[in-house]
Amino acid sequence: MRLAPVKWIESERFEVCFFTDSRTLKEMIVATGIGAFPRSVSLLPLPHNNFGSPHSISNPRNRIRFPERKSSNFNFIFSLFIPTNPPFFSIKAAGASSSSEFVSDYAEEPATNVKFPTLLNLPGCSSSLSLIGTGFREKVFAIIGVKVYAAGLYINPKIIDKLDAWKGRTSAQIQDDSSLFDLIYQAPLEKSLQIVLVRDVDGKTFWDALNDAISPRIKSPNAIDETALSDFRDIFQNRPLKKGTFIFLTWLDSSKILIHLSNEGIPSTSEATIESENVTRSLFDVFFGRDPVSPSLKASISNGLASLLI
Repeated sequence: MRLAPVKWIESERFEVCFFTDSRTLKEMIVATGIGAFPRSVSLLPLPHNNFGSPHSISNPRNRIRFPERKSSNFNFIFSLFIPTNPPFFSIKAAGASSSSEFVSDYAEEPATNVKFPTLLNLPGCSSSLSLIGTGFREKVFAIIGVKVYAAGLYINPKIIDKLDAWKGRTSAQIQDDSSLFDLIYQAPLEKSLQIVLVRDVDGKTFWDALNDAISPRIKSPNAIDETALSDFRDIFQNRPLKKGTFIFLTWLDSSKILIHLSNEGIPSTSEATIESENVTRSLFDVFFGRDPVSPSLKASISNGLASLLI
């Protein structure tokens, strides 16, 4: 692998690296474990005869001046501006971070501006969970789309070790083939979907919409399924859900899910445990199957997985 960074400069707010060509830049991204461009990364061609900062930094004490240098060995220099807290997903966030990893504390879902922590510690989970994608749910009323909630999927980092067969796949390939999501579901490790309401919703209305998506996926519900759905419904009945409410749907394994609700940050206890393989599988399929209720969420997760499985 050819790595030839021309210049690397660090400050408290950003890190800058200059490269002689885009291929070297791509190699460096892979080598450092970044995996994919976050939205906040700028890849800019600069004139070949000098080094300079393509942007002025708003904070004067962090402004860096670059000396002019003459060169005729290459046509362009590419600059990679990586803020100290870039909004992208890295499974390495669950472990000890090294100085070469650029992992933010939060990632913002762009359509709703809801911020999700990149690491999550929930009651009932054996380890920290890592954020791998965000999206939003929209309902259409009289041809007008209304955003109801933002959502982010967290997984136990060990799940990635079980997906080696998918290395090198593009995000489009991952999104179009549900078998990878089936593997994630079947893995006996925790997965949690965090839902953040962006408007007030009646609890019954929220459950009715969720049930309308779950029930058709259970072709022949048995007594266990009926009990699980009843317990699920009771959590939301006669319960107003205010804007900003957190709802966590946490799959412990393929037949058990924990429900957490909170109006004030991460909950300290779970509301209920739902035990039914048909219900838990159908719920997972609602969000990550072939016809997800939030296409933006599945697309974001597919992008995150593609950047991790390199």
